Amino acid sequence: MRFFKDLSASSLIAGFVTVLVGLTSSIAIVFQAAQSFGATPAQVSSWVWSLGIGVGLCCWVPSILLRKPVVVAWSTPGAAVLATAGATGAFGMGDAIGAFIISAVLIALVGITGWFERLMNRIPIAIASALLAGVLTRFGLDAFAAAQTNTWLVVAMLLAYLLGRRLLPRYSVMLTLAVGIAVALLQHKIQWSAVQPGLTMPVFTMPSFSWQAAISLALPLFVVTMASQNLPGVAIIRGSGFDLPVSKLITMTGLATLLLAPFGAFGINLAAITAAICMGPESHPDKARRYTAAVVCGVIYVLIGWFGVVIAGLLTAFPHELVVAIAGIALLGTIGGGLHTALQGEQYREAALITFLVAVSGVTIAGIGSAFWAVVAGSLAFFVQHYGKRRSA
Repeated sequence: MRFFKDLSASSLIAGFVTVLVGLTSSIAIVFQAAQSFGATPAQVSSWVWSLGIGVGLCCWVPSILLRKPVVVAWSTPGAAVLATAGATGAFGMGDAIGAFIISAVLIALVGITGWFERLMNRIPIAIASALLAGVLTRFGLDAFAAAQTNTWLVVAMLLAYLLGRRLLPRYSVMLTLAVGIAVALLQHKIQWSAVQPGLTMPVFTMPSFSWQAAISLALPLFVVTMASQNLPGVAIIRGSGFDLPVSKLITMTGLATLLLAPFGAFGINLAAITAAICMGPESHPDKARRYTAAVVCGVIYVLIGWFGVVIAGLLTAFPHELVVAIAGIALLGTIGGGLHTALQGEQYREAALITFLVAVSGVTIAGIGSAFWAVVAGSLAFFVQHYGKRRSA
């Protein structure tokens, strides 16, 4: 089978790191969101099952079929919105499931109509690359900021990466992760108590629909997922140099969410930050073989779905500093490449720089994250500076 011929150690590690970063940065918010609607322990586990199965299959299947890395994730900003809304006590689990279904239908319609992809096609590659670099820079900064709380771990990982880039460039991230785990073991920083045995089973919840839940839960979930996840997700795809059928992929994520919503899948969408790990040169120097990292990522997510309690505990057992350090270090090449593409053309330079700075700022306005406002600011800057010039000429 071609997949096994294309598979390499570096893509295996890239797939694992993608899951590690995605899970450890958001699983607590997912638990909090489920509990805010009064979820039982079985229902909380069902949320993990549905999200793991949905995300895993949406990575695994299209990546194999297209031979290109398709990376999806669950909506972390969406989980935060749900946790905040659920804390009011105004909505129960049935209301939440109904809202998931409405949001999923809206996302599927956006994909079917193709309007989102047409909008993204009008954004210059320089602005998309600046957005890519901007949303990833925070992870690069966090990697070095982690040295404040665990200096030896971060320094050892950075030295391992630099030596790896010089001596074994294909395996530099794998070497960095191995050194990080070794140092964490020596420091007794890995929390093995977080690992608990158990098999996760789905729990069906009957949805209920109301205008209040549609306005307070479904619409914010839809807007945040599109603006904070799918938009930067498309930018990272374009910035990484891949040509993927965006509308079909968004339709796929909407339909997958719709199918799994009664079991707790609140939002499956294009991955943003973690996608760059699978799509970057660290996953494989041959661009045509990077899809294997996304397949590995998908397989691990499916396992998380069925063995969520065990695997989620294993991945969350790693110290926080190790997770943020490996994420930032693995993305260094992608950040640099994005900045190079964004700033090399004088025509787009200022608009791209504004896009980058707004994305790095982390500003949130009207509940929508900086990725959306970065595109708005950069596009507006380009429009003001260049609209009508070509016509006048």
